[in-house]
Amino acid sequence: MAKSKNISTTQLALMTAAAVISLRGLPMMAQEELTMFFYIFFATFLFLIPAALVGAELGSAYSDRGGGVYTWVKEAFNSRLGFTAIFLQWIQNVVWYPTVLGFAAASIAYMIGMPDLAQNGLYVGLFSIAMYWCATLVTLRGTDAISSITSKGFLIGTVLPGIVVIVMAIVWLATGNPDAMRHIPAEVSQVVNVDAMQHVHPRLFPHISGMNDIAFLAGILLLFAGVEVHAVHAPELRNPQSQFPKAMFLAALISFALFTLGALAVAIILPYDRINLQSGLFTTYQIVFDHYHVGWLSNVMGLLVAFGALAGVMSWISGPSRGLLWTAKEGVLPGFMQKTNKNGVQINILLIQGCIVSVLSSLYIFMNDVSVAFFLLSALTVGLYLIMYMMMYAAGIRLRYSQPDLKRTYRIPGGNAGMWFVAGIGFLAVLFAFVVTFFPPSQLPVGSPAMYTWLVIIGTVVFLAIPIIISGVMSRRKRTPQA
Repeated sequence: MAKSKNISTTQLALMTAAAVISLRGLPMMAQEELTMFFYIFFATFLFLIPAALVGAELGSAYSDRGGGVYTWVKEAFNSRLGFTAIFLQWIQNVVWYPTVLGFAAASIAYMIGMPDLAQNGLYVGLFSIAMYWCATLVTLRGTDAISSITSKGFLIGTVLPGIVVIVMAIVWLATGNPDAMRHIPAEVSQVVNVDAMQHVHPRLFPHISGMNDIAFLAGILLLFAGVEVHAVHAPELRNPQSQFPKAMFLAALISFALFTLGALAVAIILPYDRINLQSGLFTTYQIVFDHYHVGWLSNVMGLLVAFGALAGVMSWISGPSRGLLWTAKEGVLPGFMQKTNKNGVQINILLIQGCIVSVLSSLYIFMNDVSVAFFLLSALTVGLYLIMYMMMYAAGIRLRYSQPDLKRTYRIPGGNAGMWFVAGIGFLAVLFAFVVTFFPPSQLPVGSPAMYTWLVIIGTVVFLAIPIIISGVMSRRKRTPQA
């Protein structure tokens, strides 16, 4: 019986990779053309790898405790900061759900041969709400059900379509079709350079005249985020001390390969003026399959990508919300948040989460432009998550001094200097990206730049204040004697 409660290294790696990778990010990176390598290098070596290394050490050290980033930050500092960290991970995740569900809605629209539905707010909103509650019902069945669906959904709905688009690009070039990267409009100065002879050359390094030109950095960084999210499931491994670090590194490797090659494939096939953040991937499939007279495969890809997106949602539902359960059990949240069902799943937390997601998804219904709602929701998630990562890196360094004798099966090599180097690089990269989030990207028409900046500032302040207020209220309740 106990055997069924264990998950394997590969399952955890695939669950984590499913949480990190979303094919909806490929058009965003493809829009950067060859400068994508600058962003991918930054995201991989200054963010993904440090996050995986620090997460692997902290996860293996506290594998018997669970709680993920809550436990790590709490042990390093205090329970109030620990709660703030897990709350930020959870709330950015809640705000993120409608964006990936909107992507799934677009997938289904292409599957049924009605691509115009992808811009229909009523359809996207209702689809997002319905699919989220379906995913929640599956999550309530427990980790076994989630790991099975997310692993298969990731392979069939993310890895397979990702490999297909990569193979498509190879075949596209091999059969003499034009490389779209050679025909970028001259006016897109961020990604091309025009010489004295008026020849257009793709840039390898982005043209930076201000912070707005690299504002995409924060969005691309977020695409690589989440490598630490399933640390809460470490106790469910048969041998967590050795299996958890292996799962983290495998997930990081899969993420890097699929993002890099997939984005390059989209950039090769899709003309620059047709790159759309929400539907660009499906347009890529459509161009190639129609060219080779197998247009029906676009419908198949739409179904598979939708399945992969929903598997990613399911993967995230089970992680941060379980971290909140730990805080509830330790009295940081009200008692009713501790309730679990017969499968040990945090039922009340998931119900509250579902209500918030439903309200946010309704933005699609009430806003005139679906893409505006899509981008605004994405922008709000970035800063919150980056604050959490700064806290995680700081915890990694602090614990080397406050708990030097703590058993760590995996340790970042180089002693304390090694931890300072790895976590320090990660912290500075995240801090820089956090500053960048307040600048609207010059590559996208976001309307009023000032309005964009204020929305991001207000959203960040509000969501950061909530856990601080909750912690203060619960702390006063503990100190107040019961009547």
